[in-house]
Amino acid sequence: MNAKLMEKSFQSPRSPSTTRSRHRRKSTEAFSDVVKVSDNNLLLNDQNKYRSMWVRTYSSVWMLLFFILVVYLGHIYLWGMIVIIQILMTSELFNLLRRAHEAKQLPGFRLLNWHFFFTAMLYVYGRILGQQITHAVTPEKFFYKLATSFMKYQMVICYFLYIAGFMWFILTLKKKMYKYQFSQYAWTHMILIVVFAQSSFTAANIFEGIFWFLLPASLIAINDVAAYFFGFFFGKTPLIKISPRKTWEGFIGASVTTVIAAFFLANVLGHYRWMTCPRRDFSTGWLECDPGPLFKPEIFELPREITQVLPWKEMLVLPVQWHALCLGLFASVIAPFGGFFASGFKRAFKIKDFGGSIPGHGGFTDRMDCQMVMAVFAYIYHQSFVIPQYYPVEILLEQILRSLSLEDQELLVSKLNEVIDGRHLTH
Repeated sequence: MNAKLMEKSFQSPRSPSTTRSRHRRKSTEAFSDVVKVSDNNLLLNDQNKYRSMWVRTYSSVWMLLFFILVVYLGHIYLWGMIVIIQILMTSELFNLLRRAHEAKQLPGFRLLNWHFFFTAMLYVYGRILGQQITHAVTPEKFFYKLATSFMKYQMVICYFLYIAGFMWFILTLKKKMYKYQFSQYAWTHMILIVVFAQSSFTAANIFEGIFWFLLPASLIAINDVAAYFFGFFFGKTPLIKISPRKTWEGFIGASVTTVIAAFFLANVLGHYRWMTCPRRDFSTGWLECDPGPLFKPEIFELPREITQVLPWKEMLVLPVQWHALCLGLFASVIAPFGGFFASGFKRAFKIKDFGGSIPGHGGFTDRMDCQMVMAVFAYIYHQSFVIPQYYPVEILLEQILRSLSLEDQELLVSKLNEVIDGRHLTH
């Protein structure tokens, strides 16, 4: 017994230092594993980040080349491109709230949605492009009367088309499907008001002169690209909760870049008649017109603070460049809220993108969210601050062509000739 106790006492027990060292070794080994995993994740995230950037850049270059080609082709092709984009956007948004099970039980409901869409298209473009439609028709009696009659009764035609769709909707209501059908009805009208109506102002800008379409659209693209790169390399401070990838650094850097780009881009575009001349018909020929005072260079004296630093005392400026500063300010400060609205909408429905048509960008709706806001502002700004407030001859002729028949127009010409001849005799 004593011998056993002596043996136990002589056996060297594990010292606490040994135990602590083993625990330390285990803890350091575990920590090194965590570091390796985190390093691998960071490396993977960086690789994905740069891969997505290159995919986005590659698709942006192809879109830019296609866009330049369409601008070169002219007004009617640009309008066709806008119509195709509107159809693709509407298709993406129709699919967003579509449920497969309910859609199978309502086979004609999808067609009803498109009926409302094309009715709205007929009404909006008939109102916006009435002058171009009238000028596109040859003065032959049948086609001319058909075009003038359509323009005269266009509102009535579109109204009854809408009423037909409304009755169609009521007659297709089914039990246990009411909530889905009415939600789709409301969703369709929201698309027409928020998406289609806003984007349709783009067509009006195109026919007022490609300049008034291309400059605002380019400023949105410049702001988007600048915000992406400034945020990518310098972004640290979050800008808004509903869009966590947006940063103050990207927002401020893009704003300064966009305003500066607006001033100089307006000078470049303003020297080309193809950009500045309005199109009054649907032809594709070359345009020649008086560019007007907005596109004629003027001498601008630089402030003293600038002349002390730079060797120039004055510079040639197109007056339209001052308008471009207002467009650039709107494109950089207010138009991005269209993107924030889209981000909040996607978060509400728990989706990443509206579609997958454009690699690295999502769908067409993802690219056009800010463009729609900008198109409306560009149209309102042009009508309010650029077009003279008196009625030019073109608008009076448009009203005459819309309101009078061919015989009445000939009578008006003869009366005008009599008035002009009488004034010549008195003088």
